[in-house]
Amino acid sequence: MSAVPPPTKHQLALMIWVAVFPTLTVLNLALGGWLADLPGVVRTFVLATVAVPIVIYGVMPRLHRLRARLIAARAA
Repeated sequence: MSAVPPPTKHQLALMIWVAVFPTLTVLNLALGGWLADLPGVVRTFVLATVAVPIVIYGVMPRLHRLRARLIAARAA
């Protein structure tokens, strides 16, 4: 089995969007009440501080594995 090439910049952009949008949606639903009274910059800082590790260490590795499986299945 050959190695899967890295994603193109367009594939990576789509993967990042697929990871970030749902993560931010869930965080806004879960923390929205608590964050509502904070200034916009502080609210954004809190969301980014929580979302970035979730996306980088949790969601993106799963998306990369899923992409590799899809490419391997298509090649088979």
